[in-house]
Amino acid sequence: MNSRPDTAAMTPHESPFKGKTGLTRVWNAFFYSVDGLRAAYRHEDAFRQEAWLALVLIPLSLFLPASGVGHALMVGSVLLVLVVELINSAIEAAVDRISLESHSLSKRAKDIGSAAVLVSLANVFATWGLVLFG
Repeated sequence: MNSRPDTAAMTPHESPFKGKTGLTRVWNAFFYSVDGLRAAYRHEDAFRQEAWLALVLIPLSLFLPASGVGHALMVGSVLLVLVVELINSAIEAAVDRISLESHSLSKRAKDIGSAAVLVSLANVFATWGLVLFG
């Protein structure tokens, strides 16, 4: 006989929105995502710059000489930068919410997030270079 309590039933601090299912969940998730994109664009200079760069590079990629797979790789590499920047911005916001004090772990988390953005930007250059000149 198991005497341990059911930990799944003991989540008093879980979000009340977690119980939504079906179309209601999808509908709410869509609007939360739109809110997130707006917040990133409004409050994050790097995201705003990368979004404008994406608005230039994605249409440009479709006019350059490449195969369908090449176009997909070029567009995907640019979109990946936006995804990584969103995650990096979320990490930075969470760290700042916890504390604005200088701490080595806070710096490490922010630096690693920034490094991820740098790697994704390097991926754009490598992908575009290989598709166009490789």
